Amino acid sequence: MSLDRRHFLLTSAAALGLPAAARAQEQTFEITRTEAEWRGMLTELQYAVMREEDTEPPYSSPLHDQTAPGTYLCRGCDLPLYASEHKYDSGTGWPSFWMALNDAIRTKRDRKLFISRTECHCRRCGSHLGHIFDDGPQPTGKRHCLNGVSLKFRPA
Repeated sequence: MSLDRRHFLLTSAAALGLPAAARAQEQTFEITRTEAEWRGMLTELQYAVMREEDTEPPYSSPLHDQTAPGTYLCRGCDLPLYASEHKYDSGTGWPSFWMALNDAIRTKRDRKLFISRTECHCRRCGSHLGHIFDDGPQPTGKRHCLNGVSLKFRPA
């Protein structure tokens, strides 16, 4: 989505009195880049997922089957987001975790599919990671269903 289109949509959302979650892209982040900078460092799919909140195809990420010990980082800014010991096979086709590292992510409501979901983003650069659902394992009962293209893996 171009910045002009995003600005139009955000301005329209504000004018219509939509909740702040619908305008969450307006917030500022510790690490910011221009659209050109993001496009220069990301593939087309990475850009679509991380900057336009798209979703990668299920079972397409090599990180889905990654089982080595280590840390999953944000592809946009290298912030550590998830520990390998919190990863599990959810059977959904996307890398899944039952919790994030402390102060790694931020969430907002996503109503794009006419249902309310919890979307998660990197707290430092705002990159879209995926969604959080209430059908995960204990102890949290959460499933952080993530796009592998939003992540990098750093072995322990």
